[in-house]
Amino acid sequence: MAGTRLSLSGRVLNLRCSPVAGAVLDFWQADASGAYDNSGYRLRGHQAAGLDGGYHLDTIIPGLYPGRTEHIHVKVTPPGGSTLTSQLYFPGVARNQQDGIFDPSLLVELRDSPAGKTATFEFAVGGRG
Repeated sequence: MAGTRLSLSGRVLNLRCSPVAGAVLDFWQADASGAYDNSGYRLRGHQAAGLDGGYHLDTIIPGLYPGRTEHIHVKVTPPGGSTLTSQLYFPGVARNQQDGIFDPSLLVELRDSPAGKTATFEFAVGGRG
């Protein structure tokens, strides 16, 4: 798939900063051109956090969607808890400040890597853990 490779990882933690094993993370995003696959499952998927609350997603940097800045949608559902629906954003994108729902607390930590980019983000959710 065209686009800058992105390796996104982090952990799901509860409000006491303990890992939330088995939390389900559901990701979806636009492709490098800013287009969503609304009829299939391209650039959509889910996974369960490991025993350490860790997750890892290999994807691409999403393109600019009309009227929005670059972002990845995510829902995080801890076992026995409520679903957190959010978005992750990328630092240094000029359109961040023009996006009406941009939240700087949701910026990933982004670094260059030999294969493209790496990013990290930790989610804090309620529920057991």
